[in-house]
Amino acid sequence: PAGTTGKRCWRLWSEQTCSWFRSTIADAGIDTTTSLLTCCARLLDEHPEYVPELHRRASAWYERNGEPSEAIRHALAANDFSKAADLIELAAPALRRNRHEAALLGWLAAVPHELLRYRPVLSNVFAGELLARGKLEDADARLRDAERWLGPCGADRTGVLSAGMVVVDEGQFRRLPGAIAVHRAGHALLLGDLAETKEHARRALDLAPDDDHLGRGGAAALLGLAGWASGDLEPAYQSYAAGMASLLKAGHHSDALGCTIALADIRIAQGRLREAVRTYEQALQLASEQDTQVLRGTADMHVGISRIHCERNDLDAAMQHLLTSQSLGEHTRLPQNPYRWRVAMARLREVDGDLDGALDLLQDAERLYVGDFFPKVRPVSALKARVWVAQGKLGEAVDWAREQGLAVDDDLSYLREFEHITFARVLLARQASSDALRLLTQLLRAADDGARTGSVIEILVLQAIGYHMQDNIAAALVPLERALTLAEPEGYARIFVDEGPAMAALLHAAAKRRIAPQYARQLLVAFGNSENRMPVTKVLMESLSGRELDVLRLLGTELDGPEIARQLVVSLSTLRTHTRNIYSKLGVNNRRAAVRRAAELDLLRY
Repeated sequence: PAGTTGKRCWRLWSEQTCSWFRSTIADAGIDTTTSLLTCCARLLDEHPEYVPELHRRASAWYERNGEPSEAIRHALAANDFSKAADLIELAAPALRRNRHEAALLGWLAAVPHELLRYRPVLSNVFAGELLARGKLEDADARLRDAERWLGPCGADRTGVLSAGMVVVDEGQFRRLPGAIAVHRAGHALLLGDLAETKEHARRALDLAPDDDHLGRGGAAALLGLAGWASGDLEPAYQSYAAGMASLLKAGHHSDALGCTIALADIRIAQGRLREAVRTYEQALQLASEQDTQVLRGTADMHVGISRIHCERNDLDAAMQHLLTSQSLGEHTRLPQNPYRWRVAMARLREVDGDLDGALDLLQDAERLYVGDFFPKVRPVSALKARVWVAQGKLGEAVDWAREQGLAVDDDLSYLREFEHITFARVLLARQASSDALRLLTQLLRAADDGARTGSVIEILVLQAIGYHMQDNIAAALVPLERALTLAEPEGYARIFVDEGPAMAALLHAAAKRRIAPQYARQLLVAFGNSENRMPVTKVLMESLSGRELDVLRLLGTELDGPEIARQLVVSLSTLRTHTRNIYSKLGVNNRRAAVRRAAELDLLRY
């Protein structure tokens, strides 16, 4: 029979030498060359006691023929957990390299815990997968299972073997102390213990041999993440870049693309937009050079580029990159993509004046958040507070600040810098300019000390707005001049334009006083373009095909899926494909939301 199931059954049949299997078919009077599926189904129904043996034979066949995933699946189906554990341990490096985390985690979870406790390599692999999902207690337990074999009796291989330890992959076992140290560093990072993170990461580097590119890359990357969380951005960047280089040497190209996100985010925090764009573009070049059709992580590069285009006020390009990210398909996205994509699209909606739409997307982003060990330096709750300020919903914004425990005289840290800058915005919106300026002075000092130019520019802009609220134009132009000087080489625009009429008035005053006159006039033009540019509605209209628009209109009716398919004379499968495309382009996940979004953007009249 055709199809994957038929091929698997035929492989099973071609390997069978058991007389009972052939006699069962003969007794049933079934033509084995044309009715194999029927034969297998009948065998499973009438002789279930033979099923485990069939799965064991299938597992052995797939193992011999170089298909580990199928071999593991059949070993688990046969309840041959010891064999399954052997196969998983041998397959784990390739599965992790190719980002097949979901399959690996599912198989590991199916192996009984008591069996895993005697397999230190597999326990450590399991710990890594649990850490990636934020399951800290379970990860700690698996790490302790692995570590107990490296204690006093672990130094004596004879002793641990007699105690029942099982190792299949000797290479992974030799690297186990360093690998455990890497996971201990990740565990400490997720707990927020930066000192312990650095201690474990440095120990991992000491333990890892020069040719253990994966171990050294993981340790260097975690050192970089700890530095990032501390606000020490340049050392963090250098360490993380070294980690990325090691991962490339290890052949972990998708992981290297994930590193690109962190490197670009650090450069953005440093106010170096040009380098951030170049980082993403180099990653796309790397992805294009791989043998795979589209390397996982490619979609995320487009989300990152979109963010920078948005800041530079090239909003149509920003939208196109987000649509490209969606069109590449789920297999090209890293786990953070659903969250990051929605944050980027929410920003475009906010710029376009669709503040309710921006909040809807941010609500989804908050629900879908995946940190992937990255420090949470731009929490979605703070992004929502900024939208509330733009809407004039100061009650919600004040409640957010109170829930976060924010105050003007707080001790400052980089991890909360974005929240404190957002709090300054709340204070300005409440006309508490004196309190806002006092907080901004402290924030500016901290950001300057950390060379976080991205934050410095925003703080200076808000200082200018605060002084403008006090009708002190001369004082306002002092921070504005420095902000313009820092921002012009990198092409910043929205950070000024989003401040509205008050900033426009200050830019007029700056141009008259010959303060960055060319750049000030360029930004004033951007104010006009923001009012007259092609809105998101037009961009989405151009991205939706004619057939997708037809489907979108009918989604707004009482017709169900099969009725819509009949009316459009398409198959139900084709209708589902069109519907998924519509959801992706509108940034929604169900029919009702798609219809509501289409109404908000007035798409249904076209």
